Amino acid sequence: MGHTLSARADQQLVRFYQRGLLIKTHPRQPPGGRSIDASDYPPERSVYALRNVTALQQQATSYGAAVGRFAAALLDSPLPWTRMRRVYALLGLARRYGAARVNDACTIALAAEMLDVHRLKRMLELGQVLPITSSPARVIPLARFLRPASQYALPLAGPERPEGDADDH
Repeated sequence: MGHTLSARADQQLVRFYQRGLLIKTHPRQPPGGRSIDASDYPPERSVYALRNVTALQQQATSYGAAVGRFAAALLDSPLPWTRMRRVYALLGLARRYGAARVNDACTIALAAEMLDVHRLKRMLELGQVLPITSSPARVIPLARFLRPASQYALPLAGPERPEGDADDH
């Protein structure tokens, strides 16, 4: 950083020099093309620059199993690199609030199928995250006018008619 480089290009290669010393070569690209070498990025930046969602998910799992599952759920899409910023926000929450607290919040959020990092942040800002307790079973009171089933039974045979009433037309 902060050094001036000189470049020379021929039909196949582009060479970069620093004070006359060759430091990098790249294959020549058509106009508008680019050649990226993964080793050129610093290790802490390569995850984002190279869209390495697997390494990003491993970083999230290092904060706890629930954080890893939350990150995996966020990245579960056909284009996972479009959701990488959400996982970076999740990692920022883990650094700010601590791994244990964010892990508990992620457990609750996953149980409620809530996959929004902003709402997770709000949960953490509001205070202590309480575990989900199961509510007691709801008792349905008996109906006030409950009647036995025999009162609702319909007769199987229709009303009997006398034989003389039949239509003889």
